[in-house]
Amino acid sequence: MYVTLVYLHIVSTVVAIGPFFLLIPLLGKIRKAADAELQVHLDSFRFAVQLSKHSGHVLIATGLLLMWLGSWPWTTSWILATWIVLATSLYFFARAFSPTIRKLRSSELAVTDREPLVRKLARSLYLYLLLLFLMMWFMVAKPAFG
Repeated sequence: MYVTLVYLHIVSTVVAIGPFFLLIPLLGKIRKAADAELQVHLDSFRFAVQLSKHSGHVLIATGLLLMWLGSWPWTTSWILATWIVLATSLYFFARAFSPTIRKLRSSELAVTDREPLVRKLARSLYLYLLLLFLMMWFMVAKPAFG
């Protein structure tokens, strides 16, 4: 059972991170798209964010089960660091993508006003990827702090 959970944990990590790499080239298309195309691109962006979010639920559940079955204490430094970064990323995730996508969907938004929002979306995307990779590094390297 432990090996199966590790496998599910790894697959959910790939599904949580992978879609964000597809969003990088999509940012350029969002920048230049006509209104009808823009809605399709924003739907794609939103789908990737939702897929990552739901995969994150599996990731957290399997992580908790792995801690329990593997007898990893909460006080293990890399686990504690992961939970701290996770809490930060959940707060960030909730505020980073949906409000900006809603603003980009606004019919009153001129193409010239789109650029600052796309830059904000790009900055959020790269920062979130950084947080995800930091948590992944904790899982793989299992560094001992202190």
